[in-house]
Amino acid sequence: MNYLFYILIVISVIAAVINGTIPELINAMLEGCETAVKIAFSLIGIMAFWLGIMRIAEKAGLVQSISRIIHPLVKPLFKGLKKDSPALGDITMSLTANALGLTNAATPIGLKVMKELQSDNKNKEVADDNMCMFLGMNTAGFQIIPATVIAVLAGLGAKNPAEIIIPTLIVTTLAFISAILTTLFFRKIWKEKI
Repeated sequence: MNYLFYILIVISVIAAVINGTIPELINAMLEGCETAVKIAFSLIGIMAFWLGIMRIAEKAGLVQSISRIIHPLVKPLFKGLKKDSPALGDITMSLTANALGLTNAATPIGLKVMKELQSDNKNKEVADDNMCMFLGMNTAGFQIIPATVIAVLAGLGAKNPAEIIIPTLIVTTLAFISAILTTLFFRKIWKEKI
């Protein structure tokens, strides 16, 4: 990815030299840097707020309650996991954090889930069905409250940054369901080939 950005910058500089638009290039770079700082500061505030809310919800037992509600829906998707597997609890915690738009909080939980799933994996060289299912679900990123997107829109001065909630809910729900169905489809095909 770094190479891609480097190539884009080099091409932009070459194009500016050829077209004689170096002052415009420099102005655009400075404006881009200023916008990036504004967005970063708006993200700091909203992420601190939502991470605090998540921590309060966690301490109050709300996240665990949501996880208990989600648990019976998630368990059938992860075949072969023991009933008392810590991975199941962490999977529901990760999905709950994603649903609340706390992708930064969900990342360390997701990494922990993958470690736990890897410890149950018989073939350490290949991701098993449960790892693929979790990766698909996590990548689809079902969100009820897209906190990060709202923060970016607010940082850019949007009049109503919360209007993104309904479209995000629709799109992430469809992506989430598609990820599950696709994983189940390939799980069935793969098992038939073995």
